Amino acid sequence: MKTAHLIACHECDLIHQLGAVPPGGSARCVRCGAALYRPKRDSINRTLALTLAGLILYIIANTFPFLAFKIGSQIRETTLTTGIFQLYQQGMGPIATLVLLTVVVVPAVHLVSMLYILVPLQSNRMPRYLARVFRMIILLKPWGMLEVFLLGILVSVVKLAKMATIVPGISLFAFLILIFVQAAMTVTLDSHLIWQHIDDHR
Repeated sequence: MKTAHLIACHECDLIHQLGAVPPGGSARCVRCGAALYRPKRDSINRTLALTLAGLILYIIANTFPFLAFKIGSQIRETTLTTGIFQLYQQGMGPIATLVLLTVVVVPAVHLVSMLYILVPLQSNRMPRYLARVFRMIILLKPWGMLEVFLLGILVSVVKLAKMATIVPGISLFAFLILIFVQAAMTVTLDSHLIWQHIDDHR
């Protein structure tokens, strides 16, 4: 197994040979002093726990009612998928497709791909196609726009508040928590550790 890995300084682009960094320590550039790498505590287990929580929240967000509109005695419930279908029915196919990809498909692929990577690594096993799957996660990450979609929903709710009584559903709360869980996944995941596993098994 290799004990040293190459890493470039984010500030001056100097290439370093990075060895083992002790927990709580950090590696710094010998030329400009910028931080090269700081290990994250128990990254695999913490990120895996957050990914499992995110998957549960994702299922709830796409299964239960998102919002309910009450006008007089009539109550109409909507889910994420029905909202996308309504956009398609109203002739806004490209927008419906974009919402489907960024709010439903990409987050699902991201969560499943993270599980595919983290479950074997947590058991000290090497998943097949680790490099390809991890590169795909990095490529798809900017396309997961849950927070943008939620902001659009909040703006719509404010505009509709004068016309109907808006009742938030359990899906909305799950969706909101999912945004924070995905942000926490990004913080706890040690990308350098993943690349190190890839290098060690080449």
